[in-house]
Amino acid sequence: MARLLGVEIPPHKKIGISLRYIYGIGPSNALTILAKAGVDPNIRTEKLTDEQLGKILSAIQQGGYVVEGDLRREIGLNLKRLIGIKCFRGSRHVKGLPVRGQRTRTNARTRKGPRKTVGVVRSKEAKSGIT
Repeated sequence: MARLLGVEIPPHKKIGISLRYIYGIGPSNALTILAKAGVDPNIRTEKLTDEQLGKILSAIQQGGYVVEGDLRREIGLNLKRLIGIKCFRGSRHVKGLPVRGQRTRTNARTRKGPRKTVGVVRSKEAKSGIT
């Protein structure tokens, strides 16, 4: 199994698809990296030589791509900055609500989580029927 930048990439998929398992590399970046490295995107990952893997790795590093730990750290620091300056976006992140202006009255279940049904709490006297 091939490892690039500390990530196990799947061996039975095409290298153009396998590179997407690295955090920060999407479809277009994967094809650009492979073009710079001179590797065919249709080759299966398991059939790559060590030389080709080295070329891919050097293309990622020379291309200036921010990937994996550095990208996660950068995103985390951006969120901490927004929360620290107490701006609107930061407060929405803290509350777990949509950040970019979406409505929350009916939708936003991905951010808010599953529905919590709020029921009426009745007293013991009401249950027994005593008035």
